[in-house]
Amino acid sequence: MGSYCMVITTLPTRGEAESLAEGILENRLAACVQMMEIRSFFLWDGTLQREEEVALHIKTTDASYGGLESYILEYHPYDVPEIIRLPISGGLSGYLGWLDTSTALPGPG
Repeated sequence: MGSYCMVITTLPTRGEAESLAEGILENRLAACVQMMEIRSFFLWDGTLQREEEVALHIKTTDASYGGLESYILEYHPYDVPEIIRLPISGGLSGYLGWLDTSTALPGPG
């Protein structure tokens, strides 16, 4: 088994979040993406912002992280998207094995 991480990003709408999640999974950059509607408070350009957003929690392997980050940067609507990588230090071996198989690109057939 390899090394694993969870990546967090936020998007402005449910539709954009679903589109990004589907693309991530179709490209085998992650095994699972969870969506949560949230309310974010943050400073941007020196001004307090209050926004409805959709957070994505993306479970993947460390080996897939570079491709995932590039994909998010290419398809994310924000100029500076939140991309936070959190290490997964442990977990159920069957689940972690599923992360490995779900992110493995199909071999030549």
